[in-house]
Amino acid sequence: MTARPGHRRKNFRRRLRIESGFASVSAILFVLTLVNDEWIEAVFGVEPDAGSGVSEWALTLGFLGATVVLGLMARANARRARSASQEA
Repeated sequence: MTARPGHRRKNFRRRLRIESGFASVSAILFVLTLVNDEWIEAVFGVEPDAGSGVSEWALTLGFLGATVVLGLMARANARRARSASQEA
């Protein structure tokens, strides 16, 4: 059973919005951590690395990785949605 083209296109758009949204959030957190790495201690009230900064750098790299992966997923999804709309 195949999905209707309109339903498939709507699903692509929803996934694109979700992936783009998460990519944006992770990009903002990446920049925030680069600019001020003390926000983690201020928000959560703990120092997981006893002030050495290792946790902040690990989170920064994690946010960067998430931004890149989610951005690439959103890009691929946008291309699939575009090709699906051209086929319909």
